[in-house]
Amino acid sequence: MSLAATPRSTPTGTLETIIQRVKAGSRAWVKLGIPERLSLLEDLSRGYMAIAEPSVRAACEAKGIDPNSPLAGEEWLAGPMVVVRNLRLLAASLRDIQRHGVPRIPASRLRTLEDGRLAARIYPMNALEGMLLPHAEGEVHFLPGVTASNLREHQASFYRKPHDGRLCAVLGAGNVNSIPPADCLYKLFVEGAACVLKMNPVNAYLGPMLEQAFASLARRDVFAVVYGGAEEGAVLVGHAAVDEVHITGSDKTHDALVWGPPGPEAEARRARNEPLLRKPFTSELGNISPVVVVPGPYSEGELRFQADSIAGMVANNASFNCNAAKLLVQPKAWKPREHVVDAVEVSLGKAAVRRAYYPGADQRWRQFTEGRSQLRQVGHAGVGELPFALIPDVDSRQSEDRVFRHEPWCTVLSETGLPGADDPVAFLDSAVSFLNDKVWGTLNATLIIHPRSLKDPAVAAALEKAIRELRYGTVAVNTWPAAGYALVSLPWGGHPSSTPQDIQSGQGWVHNSLMLEQVEKSVLRAPLTSLLAPPWVPGHRSVRDLGRRLVQFERSPSWLKMPGIAAAALRR
Repeated sequence: MSLAATPRSTPTGTLETIIQRVKAGSRAWVKLGIPERLSLLEDLSRGYMAIAEPSVRAACEAKGIDPNSPLAGEEWLAGPMVVVRNLRLLAASLRDIQRHGVPRIPASRLRTLEDGRLAARIYPMNALEGMLLPHAEGEVHFLPGVTASNLREHQASFYRKPHDGRLCAVLGAGNVNSIPPADCLYKLFVEGAACVLKMNPVNAYLGPMLEQAFASLARRDVFAVVYGGAEEGAVLVGHAAVDEVHITGSDKTHDALVWGPPGPEAEARRARNEPLLRKPFTSELGNISPVVVVPGPYSEGELRFQADSIAGMVANNASFNCNAAKLLVQPKAWKPREHVVDAVEVSLGKAAVRRAYYPGADQRWRQFTEGRSQLRQVGHAGVGELPFALIPDVDSRQSEDRVFRHEPWCTVLSETGLPGADDPVAFLDSAVSFLNDKVWGTLNATLIIHPRSLKDPAVAAALEKAIRELRYGTVAVNTWPAAGYALVSLPWGGHPSSTPQDIQSGQGWVHNSLMLEQVEKSVLRAPLTSLLAPPWVPGHRSVRDLGRRLVQFERSPSWLKMPGIAAAALRR
């Protein structure tokens, strides 16, 4: 029997019954005490461990991966590891609320940014956790008005002032199997809303496993899974008993639900700001994820390390990630520019050509690649597969070029050059303006910069200014923003400058296990290179073993588990 079988669509009558039952359960959920919630989180963690391997095998079947191959490690890391870590960190925050009233952030981890706003360093919270991403640091920048003295007032508001019970319709993502359960956990345990989760047809096979893992929530009538396509989704979202909506998917799906089907009537509603759907709506909707290479004194090995990382950002999950690298930005006249492109191409050549399992990928690939005279195809694609497409030297002045305005959602990486050569300060300023004004999306961006460059105070100040000014929900320095997604403690979502009329990458946050509010962005910093190759680089031979070990670690962290994790990370 196939593990990746798609359940039948939920009949309308059954959907009605489920919505009413979970709506009723939401009223009792808000009154549940923290000891009971902690007990539930332990049940959920045990339940998820029971489905970890079957869920990975099902995903491998659906995506054409040998479950015993290194590539299966992607599914261990992006599925069970994230969910089990999420459950553990939520429990830690609830214990802090018991003791301190809110999840605790020591004053020593707070600082004031140059523009006067507050920032909090929340990763790593201890030395053991710091071993997961050695020498990396994760920080949250807050919106104006949040200060060190009032930070507590901007945390865990549901636990300080609970509402009367809310029901959230969650339209699940089809690409990464941690997204649907993590979105529901955020709504349930951070915002206090009960959830009806509609599975995406692409990974609907995961639904019965989630029902098994989260059975203790279902018994309390605060969680249910339903199935179907756009019709069932519209019924769920529009139901009178549903108080709010969360979607991870396409901005076009968001706009169709909020403004109506594409056409003059929808545009007129948008212009009048008269949405069809007037419920609170949070979302995460994709991104043209840019990687900016700041000029500097890179060695051959340092450029190769980062090229491997960029190639992994493209290749992971067959490039069906909202944070997959899609646009490489470099100084136009910088001498190593072409070498970086060549090195990414070489590294992509080490990656497996994958099944294009997401609907429409072949058409999107052709839309981006047809007529490109400098197109480089990497890899030999079989039936149902797509090669990697590298499109170098796209003219940055052609602001309407598809590569700057539309997310490819397939195996395409474009590259462009901005005016300038060796001045990192001027280039950073130019890159920020280009990304903010010309490139679609507000989810995440990567800045690659040499540590020796940062010894110049002017360059260091320019980097900090760029981080502050970039309108992205996550800014990563020298690493893939997906690492911030996987950490779970960092808030994940689009930059709050998005509006329903111009939704970009969405509004609202998920993950965010410290229950922070009035967040402006997350910032993740890492060294330029590391002894340990990132698990996403092409050709990592032991990533499956690493993924399995990290799931066990997140279930019960221990220094005794670190040698095995380190050994797996080193076996590339």
